[in-house]
Amino acid sequence: MRNPLALIVDDEPDIRELLEITLGRMNIDSRAAEDLHAARRLLAAEQFDLCLTDMRLPDGNGIELVETIGQHYPELPVAVITAHGNMDSAVQALKAGAFDFVSKPVDLGVLRNLVSAALKLEKCAPVEPRQPGPKKQSELLGKSHAAEQIRRMIHKLARSQAPVFISGESGTGKELAARQIHQQGPRADRDFIAVNCGAIPQELMESEFFGHMRGSFTGAISDKQGLFQAADGGTLFLDEVADLPLNMQVKLLRAIQEKSIRPVGAQKELPVDVRITSATHKDLTALVERGEFRQDLFYRVNVIELAIPPLRERKDDIPLLADMILGRIAAHAGTNKPQIDEDALQALHKYSFPGNVRELENILERAVALCEEETITLGDLLIPAGAALENPAVSRISADLPLDEHLEQVERELITKALEETHWNKTAAAKRLGISFRALRYKLDKLGME
Repeated sequence: MRNPLALIVDDEPDIRELLEITLGRMNIDSRAAEDLHAARRLLAAEQFDLCLTDMRLPDGNGIELVETIGQHYPELPVAVITAHGNMDSAVQALKAGAFDFVSKPVDLGVLRNLVSAALKLEKCAPVEPRQPGPKKQSELLGKSHAAEQIRRMIHKLARSQAPVFISGESGTGKELAARQIHQQGPRADRDFIAVNCGAIPQELMESEFFGHMRGSFTGAISDKQGLFQAADGGTLFLDEVADLPLNMQVKLLRAIQEKSIRPVGAQKELPVDVRITSATHKDLTALVERGEFRQDLFYRVNVIELAIPPLRERKDDIPLLADMILGRIAAHAGTNKPQIDEDALQALHKYSFPGNVRELENILERAVALCEEETITLGDLLIPAGAALENPAVSRISADLPLDEHLEQVERELITKALEETHWNKTAAAKRLGISFRALRYKLDKLGME
């Protein structure tokens, strides 16, 4: 079995020698080129497993080589060596398709981590074809064109170390997409750490992200590892990144640019090898324009954007998603998986799902609790009344539906809406409906909603 073969492209003999020695100690053979012309000649002559290129070359720049490799050798990972502090060049290289970057002077520890990750790419899982049968909970399900596009994009992003920003409405599955990028990439054997940036108290945020040293502040009775250290070698997913306060945005920007962090109370920075993925349901561009989110951080976390469409734009996926959710609910409860009748399925298909997949899960969890004989019917769904125009129970009035049954359905939806809006507080819901608490209890019992 042959050793991996790397292509080194740099016009400085000392840098080429340093990289050759470092790779040789990792049992990696190498070929060296001093410019783009020589690099292209070597690429045509041999099969390489990795390419390391300087950004500035005598007859061009590293971006040109990245684009050439992306076009003619798409499976070959290429990393760019940039000048210290020149993050703009690094971002440009990542956008062009570079696997990763390393800054001069080259930190050999960082370089070894980069090379090891790049060589793992050929072992990464390919895009899984859709096949009948049980699906893993972590799999992004769907047969729609949008779902197929997301899966292809995830596989492509998994082959890069570029920061990925995942946009989409609440409940669309942004964290699931981030996990899949991690699981299909070279960091799959290391930790995926997810954090909700809006859930951390502001005064504890620096300690949570970067850790702290014993005695660095009142209550710091021992050293504590931060999220960056916990995710070292793996992926750190920053959910609701728009909720970060401005002072923390500055520190996060430095951690991303320098690939190092300084725990609270520490004298020295610690190198960290972390891939950053982030997400929010807010419009980051609008926040940047209003000065609520730093523009420089925006460009660092949003090197590549993955947009997750809302469920209403991929309704062909609802039957498959519903089947998976019901299977999970049944497995958790230790019961048989219920079926959904045609009317109920049509109602789900016509509903707009403002809460997306998360709302579908909530609707089905309630339906499982209400259904009889292991079949979910239209009356079990309790779809919010705000969707009345899209619910066939309201929009379809025909001779075969008696007036009293139609009125009961309307009443059921109005009560459900009031309960939803008051977080199922019956006293508040009765007040909103303009009836007494006793009258509401009577109606809930009469309609079988108690």
